[in-house]
Amino acid sequence: MGKSFKYSFLAFGIYILQWLIFLTCKKEYLGQKLDDTPFVILFWHGRLALMPFAFRYFEKKGKKAYVMISHHKDGDLIAKNIEFFKINTIRGSSSKGAISALREAFKVLDKKDDVVITPDGPRGPYHSIADGCIALAQKCKVKILLLNYEASAYWEFKSWDRMILPKPFSKIVYRISEPIEVENLDIDEAKKRIQTNFDMMYQMDGFKNKE
Repeated sequence: MGKSFKYSFLAFGIYILQWLIFLTCKKEYLGQKLDDTPFVILFWHGRLALMPFAFRYFEKKGKKAYVMISHHKDGDLIAKNIEFFKINTIRGSSSKGAISALREAFKVLDKKDDVVITPDGPRGPYHSIADGCIALAQKCKVKILLLNYEASAYWEFKSWDRMILPKPFSKIVYRISEPIEVENLDIDEAKKRIQTNFDMMYQMDGFKNKE
């Protein structure tokens, strides 16, 4: 059995599990749906598990989202998984394939599609913000959007990203931020603005069982 088949089989199994959990949960979506404007969209690595459903709701029909995913073996599995959601990928990270990934990201934004990045991925530190996502938005003169979800009940994995998996029959709140302008900010100022907005989204979820 080839490696590619194993990854595809495992990714499909995860896809089925994602749907089984998602369908049992009560959902709430807060924020404006996307329009024709291209964005750099950020969400924390620890919210990967059920984030594909956010794009099914918020993304404008006919517009595409391209998720930047590393060449690490975990990245291979994630890429296979999100293919089942019909979400596109850009392969590369700051440690491997950065230049080619950046070039592809420029092309995506030029086509008025969206580039999606986990700013603390692929290996942390937890809830850190890499320079690359800010540099990309500034270079292409586009704004940044933040995506997040919280759940009323969840399992938290003992991984560097503290990934959460909502429990069946819990309530999930998906939030998308207002556009964030970073064009005229230096890197540290932009990071602070993004972090502040992420923190505000987290505090607004209304659930008591936070980390």
